[in-house]
Amino acid sequence: MDYSLSEFMQYIEEEDIKFIKLTFCDVHGVPKNISIMPNELEDAIANGIPINASLIPGFGQTVYSDLFLHPDISTTTLVPWRPENGRVIRMFCDITLEDGSPFPIDTRRVLQNAVKKAQEQGVDFTFGSRIEFYLFKTDDNGEPTRIPYDNAGYMDIAPQDKGENVRREICLTLERMGILPINSHHEAGPGQNQIDFVGNTPVKAADNVLTYISVVKTIAARYGLVADFSPKPLPDAPGNGFHVNVLAKDPKGEKDYLTAAIAGILNHIHDTTFFFNNSEHSYRRFGSGSAPLDISWNKDNHGQLIRIPPAGPAKRIYAQLRSPDALANPYLVMALLIYECLDGISKSMSLPEDGQSLGTLPKSLNEARELALKDEFVNEVFGKELVEAYCR
Repeated sequence: MDYSLSEFMQYIEEEDIKFIKLTFCDVHGVPKNISIMPNELEDAIANGIPINASLIPGFGQTVYSDLFLHPDISTTTLVPWRPENGRVIRMFCDITLEDGSPFPIDTRRVLQNAVKKAQEQGVDFTFGSRIEFYLFKTDDNGEPTRIPYDNAGYMDIAPQDKGENVRREICLTLERMGILPINSHHEAGPGQNQIDFVGNTPVKAADNVLTYISVVKTIAARYGLVADFSPKPLPDAPGNGFHVNVLAKDPKGEKDYLTAAIAGILNHIHDTTFFFNNSEHSYRRFGSGSAPLDISWNKDNHGQLIRIPPAGPAKRIYAQLRSPDALANPYLVMALLIYECLDGISKSMSLPEDGQSLGTLPKSLNEARELALKDEFVNEVFGKELVEAYCR
């Protein structure tokens, strides 16, 4: 939404907007928000809205007890499931210290800085996402169970696939919020679903991930269900992945940096996996079903860490990283991928042979955490303060 402030205030009046949700996330990517009334918006844009940072995970250092949210009106979207009378809009925010300087643990800004670095080096990135989730029933008190909504399998249809109407409403809601789904289908696990959406610029792509997860959980709740994005919700069923599609080109689209970019990811991912997978369940998922364990790439095998899908008639060649899961912070996932790709590009790294293993991903959460804390590369690109906040 590209409005001047005066035009935006007119839009608020004409559309009967009564509540504005100012959205941000903690260091782990968990969404947070505060709602303001329209009469507070101009002051919020000029001066920011203060929040108590000591209660936000990863933000709570004493020196950062007060932080300020600055709404980005270009990210505005209606919240479709709220009433038509007295409508609600949502916008993402930048976070600053009291003196107006950037907050170093604002992960959305971390991604913005990574994009600027890429632009300085003449590389444009596009990211797409494929995120899986389970639908579980709730008990008589509305509490989550581990009983899948159905027992359908991969790409089954109704009536075996009971999630068809849920996915339809999710897709229509996403479309109303400016996110274009590509396709949706039942996944391999009982009650497991997947929705893919179009690629976008890195910051917009990460914003869309937070929106997508929020929409899925909200629509599922309207059906009396709970949506579970955790990496391994059922021990004997496929896990949930957050597959990230990566394109890396020069601004004119004449050079394809993908080979060196993939090499950069492979070179760093062993020591930076904690930023892609930050729960115990993440490491139970690796190596089961089509979830990767070996650090390798392949053009055909869905179980590889990085897959290069067939180009198809559109001739779109991209890399798909298959290890992340949706409990990761999407801003840090995409920022780290940018930095790893740029390192591979700047050093003209070469790919190993197709399918060749360069070792395995870490076997446990603690191992991954210790590797990340010690890794010079991630401490350099993210800063020691953010790494400590995220890992500790």
